[in-house]
Amino acid sequence: MFLPKDPFNVIIGGVGGQGNVLASQILGETLVAQGYVITIGETYGASQRGGSVMSHLRISAKNPFSPLIPEGQGDLLVALEPVEGLRILAPYGNPNIMTLLNTRPIHPIEVISGDADYPEVSKVIATIKDLSSRIWTLNATEIALEMGDSIFSNIVMLGALSSIQVLPIDRQTFQSVIKELLPSRTIEENMSAFDRGRAEVEEVTKNKPVSSRGGGEN
Repeated sequence: MFLPKDPFNVIIGGVGGQGNVLASQILGETLVAQGYVITIGETYGASQRGGSVMSHLRISAKNPFSPLIPEGQGDLLVALEPVEGLRILAPYGNPNIMTLLNTRPIHPIEVISGDADYPEVSKVIATIKDLSSRIWTLNATEIALEMGDSIFSNIVMLGALSSIQVLPIDRQTFQSVIKELLPSRTIEENMSAFDRGRAEVEEVTKNKPVSSRGGGEN
């Protein structure tokens, strides 16, 4: 599989505690092992758990690029949380950006304490669809909880990413990378999470067309 463009700009965004940085590291190492040149930049909001976290990955067949994606030049957004996804699309989106979205919200402490309101999730998702040329949605957090721990949601999302066939993510290479990066006792569970995410998107796209701007929900 060839890159859709070079560089291909991917943003992985979520909140602290979702494993955003680990997901970007695993994805980057997997693509490096397959011969691509990757530069990664990280930006952080509030440092405590629950603050915004965003990883920029610039993927090229042969050239290194500056680590931060210029505004308006995102090609693919992997949003681990709906409001964070919408927040990222504002500066980095464009008419051609694609989005892979975890639909499960995480309420910040201000919402939990009653000092702020969380927007209606269905409206947030609808707006993200309007701002994306193509979108794939899944509740990665629910899948991870079915496995016993929401910590696996980032790996579920990487499995889903491999399934949409926008990036060349080889399962065997992915497994080799996580064997280097993660404790050996967790490899089986993480590969299960990867396969669950992959299967979820394959099932959705088999039964209903991928949603595009102005299209239906997938």
